[in-house]
Amino acid sequence: MPDRRFCLIVALAASIPLATPARAETVDIQYALTLAGLSIGTATLSGSVGRDSYKIDVKARMTGLAGMVTSGRGAGSSSGSTASGRVVPSSYALTSGGTGKVYTVRMALTGGAVSAVEIMPPLEGKVDRVPLTEGHKRNIVDPVSALVMPVTGQGLLDPASCSRTIPVFDGAGRFDVLLSYSATRSVDLPGYSGPVLVCAARYNPIAGHRTNRPSTQFMADNRDMEVWLAPVEGARTLLPARIAVRTMVGMTIIEATAFNVRRASADPATTSSTTTVDARRN
Repeated sequence: MPDRRFCLIVALAASIPLATPARAETVDIQYALTLAGLSIGTATLSGSVGRDSYKIDVKARMTGLAGMVTSGRGAGSSSGSTASGRVVPSSYALTSGGTGKVYTVRMALTGGAVSAVEIMPPLEGKVDRVPLTEGHKRNIVDPVSALVMPVTGQGLLDPASCSRTIPVFDGAGRFDVLLSYSATRSVDLPGYSGPVLVCAARYNPIAGHRTNRPSTQFMADNRDMEVWLAPVEGARTLLPARIAVRTMVGMTIIEATAFNVRRASADPATTSSTTTVDARRN
């Protein structure tokens, strides 16, 4: 899967003067990556999520033969606020590649709209590339922010939490990820044991993609994609425990091997121990 697509989603809480500082949850999720049943690498998602803000770092490293024939590693970061049950990113950065070939994206955003973007090296002009307009850069989230999924309903694991369309702009392309409820399953991981939502996913390219590429049509027609969402209770947020996407070379699975959440206050001096989130209370 292309590096920028790999980075394939904190509830609303108004900031009240003189109120108790909003509590954030420090998260550290470890993932194993497989392709067609073969181990190809590892990844991490770490940072903090709260009811009014978030800061997330994602890192991936290919190992073995995959590391030799692909870019080898990648890292992305995003930060921002939340409003009305959606993330509102303010900054995004992605670096991927190695051994003399590095691809970078940097974006600044204001109110969910891109105010500045830089891609290095610049994209080559292609006649089959669908043009981007300024409208495609408004009311969007970046690929890392897309992994943070706030919930405003009664229950974090209500099937309705799957029903959402995520408008993604990665600096070069604009696409929607459409989620819908599929099932509720149980997982048993270090740091979390309990139910997860299974959401079916669809990819809808909008602009910036190349229409003549077979992979574009393959992904648009792809019905073999899903994400498993686990709860971060204090932040009223869901984060991926598993992402499965069929590609043209086989099924790619990004699966959590550990899901750790540490509850902390907004006061940096306050610390607390790691806790297991029990979503069965929701």
